[in-house]
Amino acid sequence: MVYITSWDEFVERSVQLFRADPESTRYVMKYRHCEGKLVLKVTDNKECLKFKTDQAQDAKKMEKLNNIFFTLMSRGPDADPSEVTGKDQMDAQPTKKGRGRKQ
Repeated sequence: MVYITSWDEFVERSVQLFRADPESTRYVMKYRHCEGKLVLKVTDNKECLKFKTDQAQDAKKMEKLNNIFFTLMSRGPDADPSEVTGKDQMDAQPTKKGRGRKQ
């Protein structure tokens, strides 16, 4: 298991791996708070792709990758994941007002 250093390469190869065998591909996230490290792993039991980071700004990238996998899993491996981004879904949710402390 070799860690991929480039985020773009990790995403591209992960999507290819899922499309090649969607039934046996799985995606795992592991966060170690004591070390402040996030490890993402995509595997199909034949090939294992890993990405490790300790940067807080990579959380947004991880959210985008989650949305890509959710799209591929729900719409099928032939779906176009570029249509869906996490920000569009967040903007669609209404905000709650009137509950909480008044300032």
